[in-house]
Amino acid sequence: MLHYEELKNKPREMLAATGLKANEFEALLVAFSKAYEGQYRADQRMDGQPRQRQKGGGNKGPLTAMADKLLFILVYHKTYPLQTMLGLQFGISQGRVNIWIHRLTPILQQALASLGMTPERDGAAVQTSELTHEGGADLVIDGTERRRQRPQDAQREQYSGKKRRTPTKTSS
Repeated sequence: MLHYEELKNKPREMLAATGLKANEFEALLVAFSKAYEGQYRADQRMDGQPRQRQKGGGNKGPLTAMADKLLFILVYHKTYPLQTMLGLQFGISQGRVNIWIHRLTPILQQALASLGMTPERDGAAVQTSELTHEGGADLVIDGTERRRQRPQDAQREQYSGKKRRTPTKTSS
């Protein structure tokens, strides 16, 4: 079974499983823990009803540590495995995997939002965003050709060098 304690000392495996380095994971873990505790209070059950026993009573599941919960949801969102396969990796059933995915995804989104790490959805806001002017990794966008209706005029300008179809050249 996957546990954060095993992966934190294996940087290559950690990066492959989550897309994060150990220090990035730790920073996200703080925000994730705060968001989780805000959503699921210790004096209430998961469904919001008051607890009859103290927190920690009852059966223990495999995702008891907050770091393991974060690892679980990051592995899911990075690799998108079948729920059955994710259950095999973490030692839980497919049904429980589904429940945990739906429980932890909003918590992850809230944690990323609190860190200012959510993607910008408005194209106009990207121009004014501080992150765009901050500088980042050099990116290369690979262009592809898409099929389109054969033009009756201006066929030479649209010709890509391939036969039997007239694709649009799109590249940057």
